[in-house]
Amino acid sequence: MPLKRYGVLRAAVVDRRIETNDTPHYQIHLRAAGVDYRAAVNVRSQQSPPDLLHLGVDHFDHPVLERVRRLADGFTEIESRAGGAALDYIRGNLFDRKAMRPVPTAEPGPENDLGDFLDHYVRRALGDPEARAYVFGEAWGPETKPDKIFGFRPGNGVHDVHMNQGNNGRFAGDDGVFQDGALLLHFPAADDWVAIFLAFQSQAWHTDDITGHRLPELPDAGPAPQPSPSEPDHLVRIVAALVNPPGPAPEVETVTLLNTSPRGIDLAGWSLVDRAGGRMPLSGQLAAGAADRVAVVAPVRLGNGGGTLTLLDERGLKVDGVAWTADQGRREGWSVVF
Repeated sequence: MPLKRYGVLRAAVVDRRIETNDTPHYQIHLRAAGVDYRAAVNVRSQQSPPDLLHLGVDHFDHPVLERVRRLADGFTEIESRAGGAALDYIRGNLFDRKAMRPVPTAEPGPENDLGDFLDHYVRRALGDPEARAYVFGEAWGPETKPDKIFGFRPGNGVHDVHMNQGNNGRFAGDDGVFQDGALLLHFPAADDWVAIFLAFQSQAWHTDDITGHRLPELPDAGPAPQPSPSEPDHLVRIVAALVNPPGPAPEVETVTLLNTSPRGIDLAGWSLVDRAGGRMPLSGQLAAGAADRVAVVAPVRLGNGGGTLTLLDERGLKVDGVAWTADQGRREGWSVVF
């Protein structure tokens, strides 16, 4: 079943510790409104391959931040659905998965393993009393015993701070959509955000839209393969969108698609999906290397206040996905280029 108490903890960073035991975690001590919490961040997988996929995004900007920044200190449960504050690595278009890299758990020397990479960002928040960590995952506690790492009482915290879908074996029961974990750090003085995304190489990138279970006979989430008919990632790219056309409503929004492959592609059965889940069918041929400007029709809406758009093939597999912010959407007549 999906995570029981999915949500986000907004808190100040108090301390941190890098574990080196059999099931190592990067442990973060946090405090919100006088209550102590611990974030347990996996740095090694119990399944093979053991090294996690990691991506740290400096100057992170995404429409989900408009909802996240309104949250108060403490843990807030979030409904696992599209269009809200919930995270989904596949459907939320939070980052380009090709940028994720496997990182060793521990290596001699500085800045060369996952614990070091996490510590690089968390130490910055630890030194800034105005900074806030936003830890997405599943909550536990309050417990009757003190915290096992930092000793505060009662024990409280958040774990599963990683992708939470496409699992196999005994972890498949944790699958769900719009319930992925992540660590976001906000530095108010510069209004700067950092996002840290983690996934296990044993997880699958293509998952069922309802259950979050892995789809059969498709690659795991390890380093992204090259586009092919069987693995459609980036076979066709969304390269631009006219989000805010000039003139009074109703204006005609458009999306520009680019066929990156050396062969023509039949778009019959393909679709575009917006942030709220509205789906628009596509049709026609897209020649090899060609770009085509597609008019957007209901129920899909691009949204001047920020949004996401996902391209699916005839099997419902994600081919490409983009996101834009309210600042980009307010520029009337200008295309957003991705």
